[in-house]
Amino acid sequence: MDTDTWELQFPVDADVIALDKDDRIVVLIEVKIIQAQEADAKQKIVDRAIDWLKAVLAKLSERNAIVPYAMFIDAEQILIFKWDGVNLSEPVCTLNTGEICRYYMPTFGSQWLSERTLGGLIESWLHDLDYNWKSEIPPASEQISAIGLLPLLAGGTTKSRVELGGNYIYRDQLSDEYCYRA
Repeated sequence: MDTDTWELQFPVDADVIALDKDDRIVVLIEVKIIQAQEADAKQKIVDRAIDWLKAVLAKLSERNAIVPYAMFIDAEQILIFKWDGVNLSEPVCTLNTGEICRYYMPTFGSQWLSERTLGGLIESWLHDLDYNWKSEIPPASEQISAIGLLPLLAGGTTKSRVELGGNYIYRDQLSDEYCYRA
């Protein structure tokens, strides 16, 4: 699917974003719980979500807001991509979601899971990568470092359920605004 088929209007909803220490978005994250059982149907959902990420990144780039990484996350896999302002790479890193999330929720995979819960677990992991609040060496820290993302997370934070628009992020209908610095 081509990004031209997406007619995006700002603001757009983002499941999770990771910000660096200067409040610049460094990762745009799309979280999905896929109900489909057939492999083809699952892949169509994944492809559509990745196309949406690409369309949002392209729209932000038009506004001089280059977000260097994107993640697609479902209950099975974490796909991490690089964005250069024009092209979305093939996955530069693929991780097993269960291996990451069971570290923060031992019952992961044994009970029903919502997108919001999965997003929260991913935020916990990203915070652990940055601040080592749970472990000295968080899951997949070596892989995240190898692709160049770990230093961008240093001193940053995450935000969930945000509206991205124009040159600003509007969070939870509050008046606090974070300006992009491209």
